[in-house]
Formats: sequence, structure tokens, C-alpha cells
Amino acid sequence: MSFDPKLFDHTILKADASCADVKKVCAEAVKYGFASVCVNTYYAKLVKKELEGSGVELCCVVGFPLGQADSESKAFEASRAVQAGADEVDMVINVAALKDGDYDAVSKDIAAVREATKGRVLKVIIETCLLTDEEKEKACELSVKAGADFVKTSTGFSTGGAKAEDVALMRRVVGPSIGVKASGGIRDAATARKMLDAGASRLGTSATVAIVEGA
Repeated sequence: MSFDPKLFDHTILKADASCADVKKVCAEAVKYGFASVCVNTYYAKLVKKELEGSGVELCCVVGFPLGQADSESKAFEASRAVQAGADEVDMVINVAALKDGDYDAVSKDIAAVREATKGRVLKVIIETCLLTDEEKEKACELSVKAGADFVKTSTGFSTGGAKAEDVALMRRVVGPSIGVKASGGIRDAATARKMLDAGASRLGTSATVAIVEGA
């Protein structure tokens, strides 16, 4: 069992991540050739410098992990990430608005970040563990209509992470041309393979090295 390293966003999002921790993750990403290093925007400039010339991209999270900032704040945070060199942005959907049935607010929220990230890859985290299947479907539909490049299962900071059945549902809704990123709780090769078999085209995990070496 082997994996294409470009399937992985090597992730370090914990609140107490030190500069040394982040540099270590960057060095690992460069060594293995992962798709990106995914960080909070505080570390964006550092990571961009560490990855320079490596072919590994900088991914920043926005509105993380709750998604409850207003749209203008999310768009500003996304624009700052882009200014710092972000190649990809993973934003958290407004889960409350979705569950309230305020689909216009959800659409405008995603569209505001899409506008701020023109020319960059935008992934929309829908936080599947908090949604019904119908809400997952709607979140995916709204994300695609607002211009997302990927839909993503989870932040990894809520009540649950990625499940293969959710990945399969998301893939069915978005079709073959939109990315599906599975994240949260992917810590071994078997789980990673299960997500890919279900339809994921990218995996977000902090256990990336253990997964590829274990494979």
C-alpha cells in the first residue's frame, strides 16, 4: 500500500504549536513532497519562507475552527493569507446559518472568501459531524455554486472527524470535477486508504509521515 505524497496536506493547527514545531512540519513536507503545509495564518509568512522553492504549497485556514466570524472578517483574513503567500485557503462554513436554513447567508459567506482568494485554491470545511445528511448535501451544493474548488469534511476540532460514508456522500453530490478533502482523525494508512477509496482527492492530517512510512 503506497500513497502519492501530493494527496496530503501536512497539518499543524494546534494552539500551542511552536515555531520549532512548524519548521519541523515544513521540513517533513519538503522531504516527502506533500501537497501543502496547512497552518493558522499567524505562521503563514514563516511557512512560505521555509517552503520556498520546494514545490510544497502554503495552505491557511480561515474562520477556524468555528466558522462563526462574520463574512467580512473571514474575507479580510483570507486576503491577508493571500498577501502572505497562501496558495490554498481552507475556510469553515457558517454552520449555524446552514442549520437555520439561511442558505443565502451561507452562499454569501463562501462567496466573500472566494472573492478574496481569486487565483488560489479554496476549500470549504462543512463540519460533517454537526450536520444531517440533508444538510451535508446542501452545504456541498452551496459550496460548489459559490465557486469552491474543494469541499472538506472537518476541522478536526469539533465532535468528530472524517467518515468514509460522508466522503462518499460529498463525492456523489459534487461530482468528479470538484475536490473532496477528508480531514480529522486520519492517523493510519488503512484509514487514509478508506477515505481515498470513498472518493477523497486530498487528505488533511498531522500524522502524514506515520501514514506514508506505515504504508
